[in-house]
This record gives sequence, structure tokens and C-alpha cells, in this order.
Amino acid sequence: MSASDERLWATLIHLGGIVFGFLPALIGYLALRDRGAFIRRHTATALNFQLTMLIASIVGAILIVAVVGIVIVAAVTVLVTVFSIIAAVHANRGEDYRYPLSITFVH
Repeated sequence: MSASDERLWATLIHLGGIVFGFLPALIGYLALRDRGAFIRRHTATALNFQLTMLIASIVGAILIVAVVGIVIVAAVTVLVTVFSIIAAVHANRGEDYRYPLSITFVH
């Protein structure tokens, strides 16, 4: 895969997380991880972040009865949007990016 294709796919995977959650990162990781080191790093990073945010969303949904859950779900939505856009910009430039607040599940 060419460097420009890797940048394009990495950018799309990061942006896809805003709308579709962890699915673009999971599909991208499974389908593209062997196509290049750059795309592997970005898909793994995106997948780790999206899974972390999924866990936070589940905790927020459980705590929705106590008002703090609403704050958690809102914060997760903002974090996913902002950090995914930042990651997409870095991917488009050909730079590596590590999401803050992310637990490492896959390498």
C-alpha cells in the first residue's frame, strides 16, 4: 500500500470513529494491519481509544440514574469528537498520534 493510501485510510478510520464508534477501527485493524507499519499503528491506536471510550460510555449509561452518568456520556462524546479530529489531522500529515486517556488493548 502506498504512503498516501495509508494516510487516507488512517484518516478515514479516525474520523469514522466519531459516527460509528469502534467498528471502523476494528474493521481497519483486522483488514489493513498487515499492509504497512503506519496503518497498523494508527488502526491499533484508534481501536484502543474507541474501546476505552466504549467502556466509559457503558459505565456512564449504567450511572445515568445517578446524574453523574449524563456528565460521563457527554464528556465521552466530546472527547471522541475532538481527539478523533486531531488524530485524523495527524494521520493526514503522515505523523503518528497517541490518544490521551487510552488503555492499550492491542498493539
